[in-house]
Amino acid sequence: MNNSLEIIGARIKSLRENSGLTQSNVANYLHVDQSLVSMVEKGKRALTADMLDKLAALFGTRVSALMEPEMKVKPLSFALRASEIGEDDLDAISAINRIALNSHFMTQLLEGEHANG
Repeated sequence: MNNSLEIIGARIKSLRENSGLTQSNVANYLHVDQSLVSMVEKGKRALTADMLDKLAALFGTRVSALMEPEMKVKPLSFALRASEIGEDDLDAISAINRIALNSHFMTQLLEGEHANG
């Protein structure tokens, strides 16, 4: 079994569980079968780059945080007041997380410019 697949799978599972999402939620969001999500979490199957990008945005982290064994994963947190989470909800969460990550990145860039300027 490929160690990188196991790392990615374990991180996805941890982030999914910490977000209160089910494998079915993630599968619907990615437009795949729930069994694929299960296999990914077990380190037996890989996801496409597009799917990794979508999951990183959904969980509020960078794709590299899903792949590096030593990198600490500090996802953005969110709260929902809904009994069910649909695909549209997950799309909205993903979009908000992308905005927050981009804002954080831009802040770091600007702070770096001021420090070097």
